[in-house]
Parts: sequence; structure tokens; C-alpha cells
Amino acid sequence: MPGAKMRKKSNTRRSHPLPQQPSMAISSPFLLHYKKISVLVFLIIIVCLIIFLNTASRNERVSRSDAPLNQLYTVEVVNEFPHDPDAFTQGLLYAENDTLFESTGMHGASSVRKVTLQTGEVKAIQKMQYSDFGEGLTLLSDRLIQITWQQSTGYIYDRHNLSKFEKFHHGMPDGWGLATDGEVLFGSDGSSTLYQIDPQTMKVVKKQIVNYQGDEVHRLNELEYVYDEVWANIWMTDCIARISHRDGSVLGWILLHNLREGLLHNLKKQIDVLNGIAWDSDGDRLFVTGKWWPKLYEIKLHPLKTPFNGDIKQICMPPAFPFS
Repeated sequence: MPGAKMRKKSNTRRSHPLPQQPSMAISSPFLLHYKKISVLVFLIIIVCLIIFLNTASRNERVSRSDAPLNQLYTVEVVNEFPHDPDAFTQGLLYAENDTLFESTGMHGASSVRKVTLQTGEVKAIQKMQYSDFGEGLTLLSDRLIQITWQQSTGYIYDRHNLSKFEKFHHGMPDGWGLATDGEVLFGSDGSSTLYQIDPQTMKVVKKQIVNYQGDEVHRLNELEYVYDEVWANIWMTDCIARISHRDGSVLGWILLHNLREGLLHNLKKQIDVLNGIAWDSDGDRLFVTGKWWPKLYEIKLHPLKTPFNGDIKQICMPPAFPFS
């Protein structure tokens, strides 16, 4: 307060006090700058509020579906190829030079075959005995490895002539799907369990429960290893689950309803479910087909960009079998 008294005292000695206008003139640029900052801050707050409201609105729309949009994919058909309509496809893989290997099922019609992609022609075939029902198939080095349904057995074939094979036993309760990352085999048995199998001993070394948003994903069928993920056909649906082989969580869903619906619209012949995924890792091409399907499709994935009004769990996650 001493300083204030001195200033007051000094002012009283002036016979002609200084006018206040010059002081206002000096401070007005500051006030103008302050007003500009205030307006800018106000505008920033308004913009942030608008962004927040838009985000909340989007989140509300997304919440109408049980899956974020970036976890859902539709497909574009890039190419169509002929496929044997009598092939009850259980396992499918791409080798090289437009060559596919395929495992077919049904008692008395099961086989392992080498197929030309462009024409669907069966170049070589190994038919199985009547008691064997062919299931999943994968290729590791020069070995074609196949498992069978309702048995804990499988066969190993020489990929070059399909005539040499040996029988093996695995530790899964049943044989459905089979795939490999080049080091281990991934297997399914129609339940929610994803198995890892040592290709040298053919023994199960790890099991994981496949889950999505807290629920088990049952009926894992044909498998393929794609982009460091295990992709699985879900039996009796037109869905493919993209699965993390590290923790069993579903990373995304591929919706392929348009493929089967298109076939049913144009065909009078009976077809069965979507089943069969093959990946050309060098060409980055994806192929899918189904049981008794007359076509094999090369597809390209597209993230779903519009709100999904369905229920993924109802569409892609049927209940477990009584025996699983």
C-alpha cells in the first residue's frame, strides 16, 4: 500500500491532472486483442462441441449393431471360376501356378484332388475308402495333410502324385478344419475350440476357445491361415470369422450372403453351405467356394461403411452341437 499512497500524493500536486483518454488509447489494442482471443476460444469450444455431438451420434448408430463397423467386411467378386458341382468341399488350399488342392467329403465320394484354378479340371485324384469321410486339408512343405470326420485319424499324401500316404492319429475329438502357418497346424472339430498341433508328432500342443464379445463361437469348420490370422467358415452360416491364434478372439467377420443367394437365384440344382477358403499369399488373392457349388470365387474384402442393422451373433454364431 505505500506505493499507492505515493502515487496518490504525486497526483494531488498536479494543478492540471492528466486527462484519462491517452491511458484508454494505450490500453485499447490490448482489449481488442483480448476480445479476439475470447472469440477464438469461443469458436474452438463450439467446434469441439459439434465434433463431440457428431461422435456421440455415430457411436449411438454403431451401438445399434453389436459389432464396430471396422470389424465387418463385405466382399466384391473379382473373378469366377468353374468348380466341380459334385465336390462336397471340406478342405481347400492354393499351391502355386494357379493350382488348388481340395479335400471332398461324403462316404464313397471322399477324395484328395489337384485342381486347375482357371478351368476347374481335376488333374489328379486320390479316392478314399468308403469308411473315410474327408475333411480339412493343408499343405506343409511337400506333405498334403488331411483329417477325417468322426475319427481322430488323418492321412499324409505326397503332393506330387497323391499316391503315397501314411495314416496318423491326432488329439482332437473330431476332424473338421485344418490349416498351417508353416510351423504348426491349426485344427477344428466343429466346436468352439481352435487346436494347435505339432506337425512332427501330430499331437495337440495348445487349445484355445474362440470367443466374440464374451460368447463362444461354435461350429468352427474349414480353416485357412491368412494375414497372420486363422480364418474359419462357421458351419451352416455364410460367415467367415477372422480369429487371433494368440488368444482366440474374433477380430472381424466376413459376410458372404450375396454369394450363396446369387447361386440359389440362378440354379435349380441343390447346393450346400459355404465351405472352403484358399489364400494365394504371393498374389494376395482370396478364393472361396462351397459344398456342391458349381463356382469358385476370387473375392476382395471391403470394410462395411454403412450401419449394420443385423445381429452378428444371430447371423454368424449358431448354438453349439449337443455333442461338442
